[in-house]
Amino acid sequence: MSAIVVFDFGGVLFDWNPSYLYESLLPDPAEREWFLREVCNPSWNIEQDRGRTIAEAVALKSAEYPAYAAQIAAFYARWPETLRGLLPEGMALFDALRAAGYPVFGLTNWSAETFPYAWEHYPFLHTLPDIVVSGREGLIKPDPAIYHLMYQRILRHHPNAKPADLYFIDDSAANAAGASAVGWHGIHHTSAANTAAILRAEGLIF
Repeated sequence: MSAIVVFDFGGVLFDWNPSYLYESLLPDPAEREWFLREVCNPSWNIEQDRGRTIAEAVALKSAEYPAYAAQIAAFYARWPETLRGLLPEGMALFDALRAAGYPVFGLTNWSAETFPYAWEHYPFLHTLPDIVVSGREGLIKPDPAIYHLMYQRILRHHPNAKPADLYFIDDSAANAAGASAVGWHGIHHTSAANTAAILRAEGLIF
């Protein structure tokens, strides 16, 4: 059957970066770099993507770094400021694949508490037949279980789909490899042009 494309969101379609917020909260570059590396860092944030509540996350980190309690609380209290909008090149690829008739789905590591903001402000999300949001499922990439869950969701719409029909685009090499490990075509997204070239080399026409 026709190829099915699954998009990650952050770094592929969405321009998300905590630095956008902390450039104003922590104007000293060295302090800001330390804070985002040691305090509100990716390993802390990913647990919210896995389903930990924001309230618990902020309480835990504030107890560890009480002098930065205000800055820690701001990570989610002012979370929309970390999201600068859509990435034009990624969206152009998304639109081109859809225009060519390829089914497109979403699979994202995203907190269940912040995803509603994106859902409300980015209507293109409503056009996707299904989106797996990690925080809602208690699973995160590259856990094989989240890819299996996405596949089951896809089968509701395309009952004859095989894992080898699925092309997954993610800016994390580990997450792309996770898709490949379950039989999909995992593509490490470094640029829209490079991803488009890989897809075309695989035989997709768009």
